[in-house]
Parts: sequence; structure tokens; C-alpha cells
Amino acid sequence: KLAFGKQNYILLAIGVAAIVLGFILMGGPGSTETHFEPDIFSFKRIKLAPATCFIGFLFVIYAIMHKPKNK
Repeated sequence: KLAFGKQNYILLAIGVAAIVLGFILMGGPGSTETHFEPDIFSFKRIKLAPATCFIGFLFVIYAIMHKPKNK
């Protein structure tokens, strides 16, 4: 018998996918000593990616706490 129901695992997968997407959005070229990359201050890397990760973490917490309905 598994610890969670099928719905819990689906919600966990969605949350983990959102977290991975957030970290991918945070990635990109960085600045070096000789070249400044202004993209490090873009909306995507400063606002969107952390918000996506945060929503993913909330989704994972909800998936763990969600109690499946008994039939």
C-alpha cells in the first residue's frame, strides 16, 4: 500500500515540474569581470522565476497535506 493516493502523486508531479520550470527560467548567461550582462536584472529572472518556484513549493505542500476522499 502506498503512502499517498493517485491524486497526491499527480499533484506532487505538477509541483515538482513547476519548481524545475522556475529554476530553468532563472538560468541564463551571467556577468563576468570583463562583460556586464543586463539580462540578469530582467523580469523573467527577478520576478517570474522565483514566483513560479514559490507556487511549485506551495503545490507540493498542498499535495502532501491533501487527504484523498474515501469511497
